[in-house]
Amino acid sequence: MTDTRRFGIEEEFFVVDAETKAVMRRMPQGFFSTAKDRLGDRVTSEMLQSQVELTSSVHSTASAARNEIQAMRGTLGEVAAAHGLAILGSGTHPTAMWATQRASEAPRYDNVMHDLQMLGQRNIVCGLHVHAEFDDLSRRVDVMGRIMPFIPLIIALSTSSPFWQSRATGLMGYRLAAYDELPRTGLPELFKSQAEYDDYVALLVEARIIEDSSYVWWAVRPSRRFPTLELRAPDSCTHVEDTLAIAALYRSLVRHLLRNPELNGALSPVSRAIAQENKWRAQRYGIHGSFVDEVRRTTIAVPDLVKELTGQIAEDAEALGCVDDLARCIDICERGTSADGQLTVWKSALSLAETPHDALRAVKTWIAHQTLQ
Repeated sequence: MTDTRRFGIEEEFFVVDAETKAVMRRMPQGFFSTAKDRLGDRVTSEMLQSQVELTSSVHSTASAARNEIQAMRGTLGEVAAAHGLAILGSGTHPTAMWATQRASEAPRYDNVMHDLQMLGQRNIVCGLHVHAEFDDLSRRVDVMGRIMPFIPLIIALSTSSPFWQSRATGLMGYRLAAYDELPRTGLPELFKSQAEYDDYVALLVEARIIEDSSYVWWAVRPSRRFPTLELRAPDSCTHVEDTLAIAALYRSLVRHLLRNPELNGALSPVSRAIAQENKWRAQRYGIHGSFVDEVRRTTIAVPDLVKELTGQIAEDAEALGCVDDLARCIDICERGTSADGQLTVWKSALSLAETPHDALRAVKTWIAHQTLQ
């Protein structure tokens, strides 16, 4: 299973004013060019000018990934501070207004924004992507389907988007509610083979709906650029350690599914519908909810599922050298996600703040501080 060891991580961040923590509507002059000088191709723009993405190198050990991601966050934070800015790792920005957002200047983004219209402007969300490398596209399509029932658990552990346009949404993870407005998002379809997946993509390309498979934005998908299966469901994690925990969980799951080709090998439309229901429950309740278990025909609390699953894939985490990072998933259930932290700060600040906006400013300050810890 050595071909499953290599992986990469992409993190998206909001670029904000250092003092007010208000999201920037235009990429400040000099900030991005300086970041490129310091980080090279590891820093890229995103669809909206208020966002930036950090892309790790290809790694085969969790420790190397941790060192690089921490260093990249630190460097980007230094560059931002030098330009009177800060970065926020969060699925949504608590107070950003989508109607004022501007698209980044690039041909791809021009085409996407023309197609999506207002939905593209509303896409002011940041996510975490994890690439797990293994050969053979047919295996990647197979694992894409069989990993689907686990996606809601990953979403629950990563929730960091309880606010939207200066309002508490009542959800722990609002980001996907906004993101899933776009076409070709959400859980992937249940393809029985690579041939079916290839036919789907080819049909859309031949019909001139999309240019290539990179315009398919499912929660998990085969990457077009790399020989990887790309996880796209999680919110951007405020804490570095949460990013590494999600990566460890995903990598271990991929390896486990490859070693056990019969696991989830007979998923049905009912299975996908149950996964869709659990996805909603993950967005609504985060780690405090429970999921429908198709086999046991009951609901099981998320923390109990996390403990059960981490035990099942412990051998895979050991082989990949990410046991400590996987254990962090249990810690998240005990400590809470970023969404829990944001809501705690907000509720505490409300009792002292003169206005609700002041309480949200305290939340933004907390996110900015925690992002660089």
